[in-house]
Parts: sequence; structure tokens; C-alpha cells
Amino acid sequence: MSEPADSDVTSLLAAWSEGDEAALARLVPQVYAELHRLAHHYMRAERPGHTLQTTALVNEAYLRLVDTKRIRWESRAHFLGVAAQAMRRILVDAARGHGAQKRGGAALHVTLDGVAVPAPQRDDALVALDEALTALAAVDARKSRVVELRYFGGLTVAETAAVLHVSPETVQRDWHVAKAWLLRELSGGTPPP
Repeated sequence: MSEPADSDVTSLLAAWSEGDEAALARLVPQVYAELHRLAHHYMRAERPGHTLQTTALVNEAYLRLVDTKRIRWESRAHFLGVAAQAMRRILVDAARGHGAQKRGGAALHVTLDGVAVPAPQRDDALVALDEALTALAAVDARKSRVVELRYFGGLTVAETAAVLHVSPETVQRDWHVAKAWLLRELSGGTPPP
């Protein structure tokens, strides 16, 4: 099946934004393969034996996107960026839930007065990246969004530029600075070698 033209997807997104449910029914088959590609990209980076499968991630993201009311979709790239953000949130929520289960999330909690118990560390890379991206967003929201769209969304430089309404050169610059910033954050604040 050939990839749909950006203009076809954009016009369906615009119609859906205006409340045309039939447009949504025509849109889903056209973007499903791209959503599945995004989800597959995410799932490759997940731990072996992850309980969430690629198709389940697509379905959960789809449900969140359909539940979104009155977004003014600008383009196919904008839609994929929002889908990427939804998938990231789903996976981060799952990682946090998995971490809570590992630390006895469902177990009976007993206080131990006078006993020092070290707090468990969250070593999940996805949670660490999400926290670093959140910190980056507090400093520079656009750079954080560039990482989200490029890394998580798989968007090209040109698509990212279109979503953010900036030049491709700005995206390239933001991408390089953001990667260096995140590397420093994820390595505990020490500059990379």
C-alpha cells in the first residue's frame, strides 16, 4: 500500500477537527502504518519481555488521540508529533508502574521505626530520559519538543521544522544542543568526554 499524500492526511485531519467523524474513519487506515512504525521504534528500545506490545501501544495511543477534543491539526507531521507524545507518555507510565511493582507496589507496607532503609533507585532508562526531557523543557521548551519529535516521533528535520514553525537550520541547531544537554543530564551532570 502506498503512503498517503500529506495533503490528503491534512485535509482529513482538518475535517476531523471540525467534527466530521467520517473523516476519522477514512484517516485511520491512512495513518495506521505510520503509527505502527512509531510504536515499533519505541518498542525496540524497551526491555525484553515488556508487557505492552507494539499493536497495543498503537491502540492505546489511538484511543488517547480520538479522545482529544478539538485539536486544530495542522499537518500529518503535527498529528505524528502528538501521537509520538502520547506513545511516550504511555511507555513512561508503564515504566513507572513496572518500577513500582518491582518495589512492592502491591505488597503490604510496614513502617520500620528507627531502621534506615535506602530508597530504591529508578534505573529505568526511559524514566530517566523522560525526567531529563522534562527538565530540558523547563529550560527550553522548543529544544525539548525537537527531541520529542525527532527521537520519539521519528520525524525528519523538515517535518519537525514544519510542526514547530521554525527553519530546518534552527531544528538542526536545537537538536545538537539538546542532545549535548541531555547527555550531560543523564551522565549525572558531568560533561561528556
